Amino acid sequence: MSNTASAAKQMRQNRKRRSRNRAAKSAIKTLRRRVLEAIESGSLEASQAALARVESALDKAAKKKILHPNNVARKKSRLARRVQAAFAPAAEEAVSA
Repeated sequence: MSNTASAAKQMRQNRKRRSRNRAAKSAIKTLRRRVLEAIESGSLEASQAALARVESALDKAAKKKILHPNNVARKKSRLARRVQAAFAPAAEEAVSA
């Protein structure tokens, strides 16, 4: 138990922030998993739509200081590369045909 009123308030604030941050991080993980599932299903449109949603959520997390901006940039880059790599052969065939 906290000894002062200010310490008690700080604990309340920390609990509230922790739950908010955990919810945001969990939502990002779910959106990331949906991108990977769309890649597995072989749907370029679904993959790109899911990628746009997760990038938006990541940008919001960086803006709210839930995740570090460099961490967000790295996650976005890796997901974009996976989507691009998964559909690059199909894109090359469409261009050459």
